[in-house]
Amino acid sequence: MIRNKFTLALLFISSMTTSASFLVHADETKNPSSQKFEQLLNDHWQNANKEQVFFRKDPDAFRMNGKLPSFSKQSEKRRENFNQSLLSRLDKIELSTLSAKEQITYRLFKYERQTEAKSYQQLDQFYPMNIYSGFHSYFAGAPANMSFLTIKDYDNYLISLADFPRYNQEHIDNLTEAIAQGHTHYCESFKNVDKSISKHIVDDVNESLFYQPLLNMPRKITVSDKASYQRKAAELITKKVIPEYQKFYDFFTQKYMTNCRKTVGISSLKNGEAYYQYLIEFYTTTSMSADEIHNLGLKEVARIRQEMDVIIKEVNFKGDFTDFIQYLRTDPQFYTDDPRDLIEKASYITRKMAAQLPKWFSVLPRSTFDIKASPNGGAYYVASDGSGTTSGTYFIDTKDLKSQPLYTLEALTFHEAEPGHHMQSAIAQEVDMPEFRKTLYHAAFGEGWGLYSERLGKEIGFYQDPYSDFGRLTYEAWRACRLVVDTGMHAKGWSRQQAIDYLAENTALSMADVIAQIDRYISWPAQALSYKIGEIKIRQLRAMAEEKLGEKFNIRDFHDQMLKNGSLPMDLLEELTVKWVEQQLI
Repeated sequence: MIRNKFTLALLFISSMTTSASFLVHADETKNPSSQKFEQLLNDHWQNANKEQVFFRKDPDAFRMNGKLPSFSKQSEKRRENFNQSLLSRLDKIELSTLSAKEQITYRLFKYERQTEAKSYQQLDQFYPMNIYSGFHSYFAGAPANMSFLTIKDYDNYLISLADFPRYNQEHIDNLTEAIAQGHTHYCESFKNVDKSISKHIVDDVNESLFYQPLLNMPRKITVSDKASYQRKAAELITKKVIPEYQKFYDFFTQKYMTNCRKTVGISSLKNGEAYYQYLIEFYTTTSMSADEIHNLGLKEVARIRQEMDVIIKEVNFKGDFTDFIQYLRTDPQFYTDDPRDLIEKASYITRKMAAQLPKWFSVLPRSTFDIKASPNGGAYYVASDGSGTTSGTYFIDTKDLKSQPLYTLEALTFHEAEPGHHMQSAIAQEVDMPEFRKTLYHAAFGEGWGLYSERLGKEIGFYQDPYSDFGRLTYEAWRACRLVVDTGMHAKGWSRQQAIDYLAENTALSMADVIAQIDRYISWPAQALSYKIGEIKIRQLRAMAEEKLGEKFNIRDFHDQMLKNGSLPMDLLEELTVKWVEQQLI
């Protein structure tokens, strides 16, 4: 997954400088409507870069760029007013007067602005954290996503470090209001989140993640300049950053957690039921109800379970499904005890897949990706910043090797790297389309494509080991179970233990992972629904195309069609795919 797209609707933008090269330039030869629309897009993009806040952007890709974004009430109101002005200007542009390509962009842009308008009326500002991440961990993880190549990079970095006290206080203010409004996280799920804060409170500045960019500075920077930047950074980290983490830790442990909520589901809170439906729509880009999603999940779990039972018989295992799961969770052959070995195995899988991609895609990305140990745990992908100076990065969890069994490594790698998140993100950045579309991230599209990519690996010829194929199925079952347990807890009154039992009984995830996943869904409502909802829609569109096109169907063309428009809500993706099929039939 592209991990932890937490429920703030306004998400961080990558650290690209605002320059004319990033903007859509008005062409005087175009009609007046096109010129107005391009100017509107320019204004939006300039403002997004100025604010350093972008709607529906993957927060894992947060990078510092001088002064940090603001999340004060005044800043939120300013962005809300600006967004409303864009909607007013959009209404004055007649859609039919734009070109076909512009009409797609217009409809997508309006959809985003309307969804952003809804977000200001919701409760997102009360939930800037989940059990995996939050503003504090994204800030700490930012240096690993950045390239430090010039003096200016280090100047901007020092400005960011110096601005952290203001940034930290704004989030504390929002969380203080959340406490007053009764919108805090569930006690049991959040009981260990303090560790994600305290880990950055270190005595030796050299052990701080924030000092790492100063340890290996470019050779072209003079010795005296290096010493100066190292001294300034060490002082800022010691006197501002670390004390602010201590301040946040004290607030979190003494005020926030003493007011944590006692009920599991978000719907149990004031306005929580409406908020959950909003989150369903935000993450799935559909109008499905919780009941519809829950029932779909039950059907998918039953279907996948039958396929899993076939593999258990294939390997001649003596025992039932529960016994087999216990065998996978405990037998040492399915795990490595060496972090480098895990990364090397993942690297081997990516290279074998790279050789097969031209048979399945005619458009391949130019940009590359790295594989690294994740600084905060978990596995996820971070896209390049689009500047050409950073690669994409597939982060893998090497700290808890028992949570990363080898039998799921192929599925995980196809999801996070290629043909999954790296391919979809890199192609979107390289396609000629307005800048706001290049980093836009609809969870249903992005995570749906990632899950589709896991299954595609089977077609391509991977999962030759039946245990690895079972790992693929357990990942699919895991995503199907999410439809059941997420809606179960947030809409149907399920307990945390009921959800843990259901996920444990239907997947081969380790028990530690099962518990962590359930706490993720409790603290991050509806996000986990996006994977299966999106994957099912993509498979439905492929089946439709195969049926209607018959011998004319070309899998490479279909995959290119899925990725060439960047991230899209499900209805627009379906509409464009139907039109593409019709064009193939002419």
